[in-house]
Order: sequence, then structure tokens, then C-alpha cells
Amino acid sequence: MKLILKFNLVFIAIFLIGLGAAGYVSNQLLQGNAREEILQNARLVMETALATRAYTAGQVGPLLATQMKYTFLPQSIPAYSAAEVLAGLRKKFPEYTYKEATLNPTNPRNRAVDWETDIVNQFRAVPDRGEIIGERDTPTGRSLYLARPFQIKDPGCLPCHSTVDAAPKTMVDRYGPANGFGWQLNEVIGAQVVSVPTDVPIQRATAAYRTFMISLTAVFVLIGLALNLMLFAMVIRPVSKLSKLADQVSMGNMDVPDFRVASKDEIGVLADSFNRMKKSLVQAMKMLEE
Repeated sequence: MKLILKFNLVFIAIFLIGLGAAGYVSNQLLQGNAREEILQNARLVMETALATRAYTAGQVGPLLATQMKYTFLPQSIPAYSAAEVLAGLRKKFPEYTYKEATLNPTNPRNRAVDWETDIVNQFRAVPDRGEIIGERDTPTGRSLYLARPFQIKDPGCLPCHSTVDAAPKTMVDRYGPANGFGWQLNEVIGAQVVSVPTDVPIQRATAAYRTFMISLTAVFVLIGLALNLMLFAMVIRPVSKLSKLADQVSMGNMDVPDFRVASKDEIGVLADSFNRMKKSLVQAMKMLEE
């Protein structure tokens, strides 16, 4: 097997191992970063909803308290305000959703569907659990959801949701006496659920991974070509020429020219050794002839 073939087999083996290791590490890193970006988007939407709820409860609600005695204004309810603000976001980003999924909601639009009910029941089973993260398929593609428990911690919420008789008449007139009652203090009644699409970040990560692997392969190929050219010019060609001269000397042809190379490396040392050996053989042959 020729030296250049051995070299290329070793180089290809190292290339494949290096490419596989680099591909695995880079793919894990890019996919992890993409998931972190998706999760960060979900948390941003969640914090937006929480900020809206806090603003409504602290500033809007007190301003509308008097009017609520005569007509029910849903704008004073934190859950309604958060849902409306995020609904405005959905006009430009329809894949982003926010819902206060509740098992027994006052507003029917907040009623939990099957998969949301499962999340609420998980929180009810472990009330101290602060967050649930998962993924699910939707009609618009794969989606990541972030859920946090919706728990009654403020006794001020109970007058509106304990019994029909204790609730404001204006609220009962608007939503009826059948929903949103019987809540208890510290009870997990629902979950705040944010869903964000995963397609775009994952596609970006996949495109970056593909570009990286193509670029890395191209770099390895260029390095391989450069090393082959260097090996041929600096080792293979001079050694092949030296081998031919040595064959001629071994067959008794002492008139072959000296092997000259300009380098002072190992090939240069080998050339000097060959030339000295040839001269010694020539002198030995002359001594024998005398």
C-alpha cells in the first residue's frame, strides 16, 4: 500500500470521527439554544400577562369600583385585561396564545379544554409545583407550552366566587349563576397557560447546523487537498526519485547523478547520505578493479 494512500485513509478516519463529534456537539448546542429561545419567548408572554393583571388590579380596578355597583365592567377584572392584551398580540402573532384555563370559570371562554384540564389536575395534585413545561402538536405546527398554577391566595377574590348570593348582582346578571362559584381559599382552580411556536427557532437552528457542517466539511476537504499536495511535493516526489536512483546504483550503474535537494530537513539528510554511499561504492569498485 502506497504511503499517500495510507495517509489518506488515516486522514479520512480522523475526519469522520472529528466531523461526527463536532456535528453531535454543535447540534446539541444549537437545539438547546433554540429551545431556550422558545422558552424565553414563553416566559416573556407570561410576564406580560402578569404585569397586565397587576396593573389592572392595582390601578384600573379601584377606579371602576363605584361604577361596578351599577354595571359590570369586565375591564376591571385582571384575568379579562390580560386575555384582551394578549389577544391583541395574536393579531400579529397568531401562534402565540395565552389563556387562564379554569375548571369552573366565570367567563365561559376561560373554560379548560382536555389537555389544559390535565395540566390543572397536575397542579391540583401537587399544589407547590410552580411550573409545567411541555410540547404539543397544534394545527399550526409544534408548540411549546408554559403553565403556572392559578391559585386563590387573596381572600378578596372569594366574595365574587364563593356563592351566588355573595357575588355582585351585576356580575351574576352578565354571566349567570351557574359558573364561577364555589371557589375556596388556596385552591388551585386553573392554570395560566402560554403557548409559543417552536418551528421558527428550530428551523433557524437546523439551518445553522447545516451551514456549519457544510462549512466544516469544506474546510476538511481543503485541508486534505493541501496536505496531499504538501506530502507529494515534500515527501513522495523526492523519495520516489531517490528510489529510482538507488535502483540504478543497485544494478551497477554508478554514473547516475547525485541526488540534490535544496531543503535541510530529513529528506535533505537522506539525500546527503545517499550521495556519500554512492561515492563510497564508486571508490570501492575502483579499488577492486585495481
